[in-house]
Formats: sequence, C-alpha cells, structure tokens
Amino acid sequence: MIEAVLLDVKGLLCPLPVLKANRALNRLKEGTCLRVLATDRNAIGDFQEFCRQTGHALIAFSEEGETLSFLIRHKQKSISK
Repeated sequence: MIEAVLLDVKGLLCPLPVLKANRALNRLKEGTCLRVLATDRNAIGDFQEFCRQTGHALIAFSEEGETLSFLIRHKQKSISK
C-alpha cells in the first residue's frame, strides 16, 4: 500500500472536496500522495478533471459502500536537460 496523507471530506458537497484537496496538495512536497475520502458522487468527475488540469496524478480510485477513495500524487516538476 502506498503511504499517503489522509484528507477526510466525507459529507461535503461539490466543490468543497476538490478545493480542500487542492489546499492540502499545496502544502505537500512534490511526489507525496494524498488520499481523499469523499461521499459526494460528483467528486469522481471533479477529481478526474482537477488532476487533468493541474498535472497531479490520480493514481487510484476505489469505492467502499458510500465512501469514495481517491489517491492523488502531487505533481513533480519537469527536469529540463
């Protein structure tokens, strides 16, 4: 299992899960993972789009009952040669 910082946003509705995840990711080091637990079904598409737009990697998604789990890796800066 990948080690990750946990962010529990269960019970919050769009756009709060993504906004809180963005704030948490901004405090993390590059390459660090954030596991977000949410219950808003809209978060599925929201996190996919958020990662596409920001460059963070949505590396796993799972669902257990009402709880959605997203594993997001903080984007790493490109190394220029």
